[in-house]
Amino acid sequence: MNKALTKTDFHFEGQTNVYHGKVRDVYSVKDDLLVMVATDRISAFDVVLPKGIPYKGQMLNQIAAKFLDATADIVPNWKLATPDPMVTVGLRCQGFPVEMIVRAYLCGSAWRAYKAGAREICGVPLPDGMRENQAFPAPIITPTTKAELGLHDEDISKQQILDRGLVSPEDYALLEQYTLALFRRGTEVAARRGLILVDTKYEFGKRDGKVYLIDEIHTPDSSRYFYADGYRERFERGEAQRQLSKEFVREWLMDNGFQGKPGQQVPEMTDAIVDGISDRYIELYEHLTGEHFERADTAGLAQRIERNVAEYLRQR
Repeated sequence: MNKALTKTDFHFEGQTNVYHGKVRDVYSVKDDLLVMVATDRISAFDVVLPKGIPYKGQMLNQIAAKFLDATADIVPNWKLATPDPMVTVGLRCQGFPVEMIVRAYLCGSAWRAYKAGAREICGVPLPDGMRENQAFPAPIITPTTKAELGLHDEDISKQQILDRGLVSPEDYALLEQYTLALFRRGTEVAARRGLILVDTKYEFGKRDGKVYLIDEIHTPDSSRYFYADGYRERFERGEAQRQLSKEFVREWLMDNGFQGKPGQQVPEMTDAIVDGISDRYIELYEHLTGEHFERADTAGLAQRIERNVAEYLRQR
C-alpha cells in the first residue's frame, strides 16, 4: 500500500518557525532559509480534503523545481536546492499579499462567474458573447488576495491593490511584467509538449530590495492545461476540453454536491478515487515533462525527508 504524507512535525537545526499551509508545510531556518515540504495533501475550493494522494507532493515539487530552473533567466527565484523529492530549500523572502493570476482562456471559476452574468473580473472588462474555453484576445491578469489558512482568496483589481497600498506602483508594474513573461515561457514549453497553458498563478516576494519569484509554478495545483490536439474541434462542438489540471478533482466534487459551501460534506474518497487522482497527477507529470515519473519509496517518508534536509543544512 503506497503511503501518503499528510502531516509533518520536523525540528531542523536552526528552525525558528513553521507554517502549515493547505498543501505545503514551510519551515523557517535561521530566519534566512525556507524548507518547503510538498505534502500529499490535496485541496479544492480552499478546503483540504480528508485523504492524501500518494506521490502528489513529489510530483508537484519536481515539476516546480524544473520550471523554476527553466525561468531563472526571466526573474530571480527563491530556489536553492531540492535535497529530497518532496522538498525545496530556498531563500526566505517577504511575500507580497497578492497572487498574480493570469488567464488566456475563459474557463473554470471565470467561466462560472461569466455564465452567471459577470462581465468584469478583477477590474478587467469582458465582452458579451464569449463561450466556455474561448481564448481571450490576449492573456489577462486577474489577481487575488493571499488569504490565511481556512479563508478564501478574494478577487481584487489592480486599482484596489494600489489604493490599499498592498503593493507599491513600482513593484506592481514589475510583477505584471514578470507575470506575462513567465506565462509566455510556460506557454512555449507547454506547446512543445502538445499542451495549452490555460491559466496559472504566480507568487512573488522581496528580499534585500529585490523582487523574487517564490513558491511553485506551472504545476497542476497552480495551473490548468488543455491538450492542444482536438482543442479547436471540441470548442466548436461545445464539448468539454481534455484537461491536465486539478479541475477534474473539482468537477468530481461538484458532481457529488460539494463546492466548499457551509453545510456541504466532502464525498467519500474511496481507495479507487484516491488511486485514480494519483494516476492523473502522474499522467500530467509525464506528459508535461516528457520524462518517466520515478516513484520514490513511500516507506518512512517523514524519516527520509528529515534525514535528507538535515544533511543538506549541515553542508551549507
